[in-house]
Amino acid sequence: MNLSIASQQRLALLAQESGKRVLLPCPLNQRTFDFSSNDYLCLSQRGDILEAGHECAKQYGAGATGSRLLSGNLDCFEALEAQIAQFKNAEAALVFSSGYQANASGLAALLDKSLWGSTEPLVFTDRLNHASLHHACQLAGVKQIRFRHNDMTHLAELLSKHIESTQPKIIVSETVFGMEGDLLPIEQLAEIALQHKAVVYLDEAHATGVWGPEGRGLGAIQHPAIDSLKAMGHWVIMGTFSKAVGVSGAYIACSEIFKQYLVNRCTGFVYSTAPSPFVIGAVSKALEIIPGLNKERAMLHQAAETLRQQVHDIGFDTGLSNTHIVPLVVGSNTACLELKSHLQQAGIRTSAVRPPTVPPNAARVRLALNTGHAPAVYEQLLHALANWKVVA
Repeated sequence: MNLSIASQQRLALLAQESGKRVLLPCPLNQRTFDFSSNDYLCLSQRGDILEAGHECAKQYGAGATGSRLLSGNLDCFEALEAQIAQFKNAEAALVFSSGYQANASGLAALLDKSLWGSTEPLVFTDRLNHASLHHACQLAGVKQIRFRHNDMTHLAELLSKHIESTQPKIIVSETVFGMEGDLLPIEQLAEIALQHKAVVYLDEAHATGVWGPEGRGLGAIQHPAIDSLKAMGHWVIMGTFSKAVGVSGAYIACSEIFKQYLVNRCTGFVYSTAPSPFVIGAVSKALEIIPGLNKERAMLHQAAETLRQQVHDIGFDTGLSNTHIVPLVVGSNTACLELKSHLQQAGIRTSAVRPPTVPPNAARVRLALNTGHAPAVYEQLLHALANWKVVA
């Protein structure tokens, strides 16, 4: 069998299971009614951020020209990393080209047995973690000990089963879950981690800019257990620039010594060309702006709470959502695609999220709210949802 035949057969099977994905155009003039975008604070088109990106590119060039260990360690990178560290209340930070790269290679480096004296760490992961976090565990060759989603009692029970073990203990979770739209009970997790002297690795992709003090993420919260874990070097935070920050790329905020370890042992960093200087300049400006957007964040959270109540009244299930991400859980892949198509015909763009991204029979249309959605947009969305429920 040749590659083309094998690919066609696999695609046909995916289509039969309503699991085939296709690339669709994203016209700029339709962004007003777009609930698929992660541009939560509408910063991607902001003029001063674009200008800062242009100015940085004018000074340093369109490309970094090499990896950070070769010709790519421009001083603008080190300045941004110092800015990120301050933004996250961390000792240090390291910039990556994408969130997937940061998670898959950064977490894999943390889980590498050679870091722990050839001892395999015990890795406790939330069942609903992002695919990049699961991929990191696979790359490191470690077995995941999965706890029930956001169930801190279950996490504590699992850790207690290994209380006599001398193996390193590492807890991995998102802080805002991108598909469920719910928040991690971060202070409780920190207290449990401190009790067991575990390392904590948190994915703040959907929290950065939107949650935590001044939008700095939940990982920037000041709490005695968090402060103690930071002092131990056991508080490692990953976040992206591609969502609320409005640009692209990612970071890991951590202790200075762990940053230096990543510079040496994180393959995604070592073997990748550094991001474009345009990205660095734009991100730096966005991070200056984000702390001053408390009013916008409050409006976004209120809009999400109102929308959840309104779609509940229509009869939709929003699952565990308590953030700006509101899933409409419909169950089957077929129903999910039908609802997405129905909304598309009404001029509203959404995301159809199906297994394996979510558990079986938990397909959903995901609504990502942003500060640019006007009341008329929500009215059109609710009208279309009510009509679909009547037809269905």
